[in-house]
Amino acid sequence: MNKLPSGWQIKSLGEVSEIIAGQSPPSATYNKNKIGLPFYQGKTDFGETYPSVRVWCSNPTKIALPNDILISVRAPVGPTNICDTEACIGRGLNAIRAKENSNYKFILYFLRTIENKLANQGRGSTFSAITQSELKEISIPFPSLPIQKQIAEILEKADQAKQKRKEANKLTEQFLQSAFIEMFGDPVKNPKRWNTEQIGNTIKYSEYGTSKKSNKVGSGYPILSMSNITYDGRIDLTNISYVELNKNEFSKLRLIHGDVIFNRTNSTELIGKTAYWDKELDFVIASYLVKLQLKPTHNPIWFSYLLNTKYFKNLFALKCKKAVNQSNISPTLLKEFTMYSPPLPLQQQFADLVQKTEALKEKQKKSEIGLENLFNILMQKAFKGELAL
Repeated sequence: MNKLPSGWQIKSLGEVSEIIAGQSPPSATYNKNKIGLPFYQGKTDFGETYPSVRVWCSNPTKIALPNDILISVRAPVGPTNICDTEACIGRGLNAIRAKENSNYKFILYFLRTIENKLANQGRGSTFSAITQSELKEISIPFPSLPIQKQIAEILEKADQAKQKRKEANKLTEQFLQSAFIEMFGDPVKNPKRWNTEQIGNTIKYSEYGTSKKSNKVGSGYPILSMSNITYDGRIDLTNISYVELNKNEFSKLRLIHGDVIFNRTNSTELIGKTAYWDKELDFVIASYLVKLQLKPTHNPIWFSYLLNTKYFKNLFALKCKKAVNQSNISPTLLKEFTMYSPPLPLQQQFADLVQKTEALKEKQKKSEIGLENLFNILMQKAFKGELAL
């Protein structure tokens, strides 16, 4: 560790805080009737800053207090939240309670700088975990209380800016969902009385993806799998595999601008994820996907949004053919579903709105990444003593 400024010390987490190990009470004391204290069991209860209550406990054993830091100590190890009320904590959590000369937010942000380190420190044959004793031994650079508060305030402001950007991104996505319903109405009730028809009437051509084995070494053509289609209908090219095909196979399976990609096989809750291909890249699709080319009467962007509405997601989950560990909707079955069909100019108007909004989201994403990087740099500087005035 670099040399710290004058007045800073290296202390253990056990010296600057009290650490309370969680303990799960008898399951018979759990309830959803708000009887007793909120019961936080682990990382699954965490939000961005504060946990959400799913279960209450009528006979709590280990209790966390407001402003205690909750840290996940079992699979995953390291994530943190702030307790905002008196609560019962299970064995997946420890509560870190700042002592008199310690600022809880200063400790919180320090723990977030070492989250990956803590994750790697976790041990166990069944699941990774870290002990209360190990938490107590963590070394923390520790200045006077006024300096702690000053650093915590700087980091909190940067953190709030980061969270506001994330919220803005969520609102942008919600805007498109609201705009779709405003323009076209609920697909279930069809309040605007659009003409209805079977999906098959809108499809000019459909093609299954290849079942050939893919590879990660970059041999052949890049291939989309079902994991590259997000639940809300975006293309995610973060993790790409490749497949070797001859020219005829590639020509048949190659995605072209405007193709709709339908996830025909997946778990029941994910079946039917749909996206449109708007990229000028030589990609093909895997066997769990189907590519659809629409007739000129329908816009592929609008069509993809329609299939990603809550109505169609529920319909696909209900009507899919279920098997062990997976469900299926074949192109034949998909074509039998009924949809409303607004006029093409209105579909195109929505598609234009989507493209403008997607461009805005891309700018927002870059801003979010920039704020995230700035926040991480500030945290690293903070605990080297480089932020204090």
